[in-house]
Amino acid sequence: MNNRSKWLLISVGLGVLLNPLNSSMIAVAMARLQNVYQLAFTEVSWIIFVFYLASAVAQPVMGKASDLFGRKKIFLAGLVIAFIASLLAPLSPYFGLLLVFRIIQAIGTSMMVAVGMAIVRVHITEKQAIALSVMSIFLSGAAAFGPFIGGILIHWWDWQAIFLVNIPFVVASYLLAWRFIPNDQQTTPLTHKLSFRKWLALIDTSGILLFTVGLVGLLVGLLSAKSAGHISMKHVFVGLIGLVSLGAFVRHELRTATPFIPLRTFAKYPALTRVNIEFMLVNVLFYSLFFGLPSYLQMVRHVSEFHTGLLMLSLGLCSLIVSPLAGRWIDKSGPRPALLLSAILMTLGSIWIVTWHPTSSMISVCLVLAAFGVSNGLNNVGMQAAMFHSSPKEIIGVASGLFNTSRYLGTILSSLLISIVMGDAFSAGGLRILGIILTVIAMCLLFLNRRRLASPPREASLNS
Repeated sequence: MNNRSKWLLISVGLGVLLNPLNSSMIAVAMARLQNVYQLAFTEVSWIIFVFYLASAVAQPVMGKASDLFGRKKIFLAGLVIAFIASLLAPLSPYFGLLLVFRIIQAIGTSMMVAVGMAIVRVHITEKQAIALSVMSIFLSGAAAFGPFIGGILIHWWDWQAIFLVNIPFVVASYLLAWRFIPNDQQTTPLTHKLSFRKWLALIDTSGILLFTVGLVGLLVGLLSAKSAGHISMKHVFVGLIGLVSLGAFVRHELRTATPFIPLRTFAKYPALTRVNIEFMLVNVLFYSLFFGLPSYLQMVRHVSEFHTGLLMLSLGLCSLIVSPLAGRWIDKSGPRPALLLSAILMTLGSIWIVTWHPTSSMISVCLVLAAFGVSNGLNNVGMQAAMFHSSPKEIIGVASGLFNTSRYLGTILSSLLISIVMGDAFSAGGLRILGIILTVIAMCLLFLNRRRLASPPREASLNS
C-alpha cells in the first residue's frame, strides 16, 4: 500500500468514525441533558431516537445519491453538514432545536459512512482486505471508546463538548479528503438519463416517507402515552397514523420496482430473514445495556460521568479484543458455536442484572459489561458471517443493506424499551424490570441458536 493510499484511508476513516462516535458518546450525557433541559427520561431519549432514525433512512439514500452525484462530493458535503451541526448544537437554548441539529448531524455523518467503504474499495486496490479491516477498526473503535470520551469531556467541560469535539476530526478529514480522494468523473451515463424526479423515484422517496412517518408515529404515540400516564384519543390517533403508514409502506414496497427496503427478499430467503431478526434482537439487548446502564449509574448509583465512562470502557475493550479472536474461530468452526456462546453470555448477563440492587458491588457491574462486551465481539463477526452464509451471491449487496437496517431497528427498539420501562426517571426497580425483559429476549436467542447448532448447515447451499 503506497503513501497516497494510506492518507486516503486515514481521511476516510476520520470521517466515517464520526457516526459511531456520536451515537455512543451520547450514552453518558443523557442524565446531564435531562437536568439541563428539565425533562423526563422519556422525552430526553429522543436524542437517541432521532439520530438512529435519521441514520437508518439517510445511509441507503446517500449510497444511491453517490452513484448519481459522485462519492467524493457526497463525502465532502457530509463533512460540511456535520461541521455545521456540531458547531451550532451546543448553542441550542431549547431541546427541540438540539434535536434538529442532532438529525442534521446524523444525516451528515451517514453521508460519509454510506460512501466511505465504497471509496476505499474503488481507490485502494492493493492489500484491500487490510484496508477494509482498518476501516472496521475506525468504526468499532469509535463506538467502543465513545462513552469513555464522552465521560471525560462532560467531566472536565460540559455536555456541549461532545459536539465540539467533532470539529477537529471534521477539519482534518476534509483537508485530507480534498487532497487524497480522487475526483469523481464529471459526468456519468446515469446523470444524463435521470431527471431529478426520476431520481426521487429511484431512491423510493414515497417508501422513505411512509417508513419515517410510520415509525415516528408509533414512537410518539407510545412515548406520549407513557409520559402522560394514561392513553388518550390523541395518543391513539397518533399511533394509528403510525400503523396505517407502516401498512401503506409494506404495500408500497411490495409493488415498487426499486424499494427502499426490499421486503420480497425476506419472503424469498427465510434463512436471511431469520438472521436479520436475530441481529435485530441482538442489538435490542446490547443497546438497552449500552444506553440504559450509564443513566442508571449516574441517577441511581450517583457515579460521576468520568467514572461511568471508565466503566463503560470495559464493554468496548472486551468487544474489540474478542472480535479478531472470534474471526479466527469462526473461520475454522463457522458462526454457529460463536453465536451460541454469545447467547449464553447475554442470558447470564441479563439474569445478573435482575439481581442488582443499589448497593451491589461495582465488580458485578464490570462482569456484566464484560459478558455483553464479549458477546458483542462474537456477534459482530458471527452475525456478519451468518448473513453471508444465508445470502446468495447475486443479492449480497441487498442483503448487506437489510442487515444494517436491522441493526438500526434494533437500536431504535432498545431506546423505546428503555423509555417505556423507565418513564420519567431511572430507578433500581425499573432496571430490574428491564433485566427481566432482556433475559426473555436473550433466552429466545439462545433457543434459536441451539436449533441452528443442532440443524444441518443448509445456508451454505444458497451460495451456489
